[in-house]
Amino acid sequence: MYQGENRKIVLIGTGMVGMSYAYALLNQNVCDELVLIDIDKKRAMGEAMDLNHGLAFSGSNMKISAGDYPDCANADIVCICAGVAQKPGESRTDLLLRNAQVFRSIVNPVTESGFNGLFLVATNPVDIMTRITCTLSGFNPRRVIGTGTTLDTARLRYLLGRHFGVDPRNMHAYVMGEHGDSEFVPWSLAMMASRPVLELCGQQSGITDRESDGKKAEATDGQDVGKEAEAVKKGSFGKANGSITVNEKEAYGSGRSETGNGSNRSGQISCRLKDLLAIEDEVRNAAYRIIEAKDATYYGIGMAMTRITRAIFGNENSVLTVSAMLRGEYGQNRVFTGVPAIIGSNGIARVLDLPMNAEEQKKLDESCEKLKSYYEEMRLE
Repeated sequence: MYQGENRKIVLIGTGMVGMSYAYALLNQNVCDELVLIDIDKKRAMGEAMDLNHGLAFSGSNMKISAGDYPDCANADIVCICAGVAQKPGESRTDLLLRNAQVFRSIVNPVTESGFNGLFLVATNPVDIMTRITCTLSGFNPRRVIGTGTTLDTARLRYLLGRHFGVDPRNMHAYVMGEHGDSEFVPWSLAMMASRPVLELCGQQSGITDRESDGKKAEATDGQDVGKEAEAVKKGSFGKANGSITVNEKEAYGSGRSETGNGSNRSGQISCRLKDLLAIEDEVRNAAYRIIEAKDATYYGIGMAMTRITRAIFGNENSVLTVSAMLRGEYGQNRVFTGVPAIIGSNGIARVLDLPMNAEEQKKLDESCEKLKSYYEEMRLE
């Protein structure tokens, strides 16, 4: 855990994700010392050299070097980005077992070094790999953090901000559950500033109050959307998996305006529930679209990891949707999944047990059961 002196990070795995993290650390001057470890020692040395050559332009005095596991002894954070890629035809369980072997070859020498800090895990499937790290290390689960749905939440807030024409930092909403296909958005908790998003949908329903005056058809439509918004609050609206139809996607895409999808020229806010479902679907499939376009995702997750690191070193007690072990929260136990948690210098200070409706709770339960089954298939315990 961070003691407030030399801020030291050991990064294990110098692939694109790891080096995007390292580059963001350097440019944001997040730590004082960064050690790179990789099975390819020559690559780690080359990456350290490359970063060092940019120090003069960064305004940072960071000490950057290639190293080995003994360097973990006095580190504050050990970040794991290493892992193996899935082979053609390889089952999910076989891939997880191979990655578990890789993590055993990493976590054991880290702990043997005398490391007593925090683990930050980014390797996918991150919820499972974070639990494996916790099991292998024997650390308190609050000192083992996965990136979880931190990036997914950032994607959600970006899209909501674009839709409503509002700074994403003023959109308060979370993506929860598995970092993967079973993740979901608890819309009953989503806010614009202090205004519930579902309330905006119920009252505005895609038209302004001024435009609705004296227009019976539009007023009726608004009442219908208001009923839909109330249904979401109660957990009875929409499809069980949160998916949308092609027609709904097309309607979402055609509703864009100059000031954002959900703002008209007068600056008033409008919203339809199908817009929210389209946004949720876009968040869920964002990684697939990026991978299709450029084979991998790394900048976004590198910056998400940097945000978590800043929260630790700054003892910010910031709320981030990391992969944390649930110990009774949301009625779940012994499963790592993406949930809002308070992050400070000691790691996860507390998991926030937020009030969700019945449908949202069901989605989280299903996501957790899926993660539990994946882990149990490996028979590591």
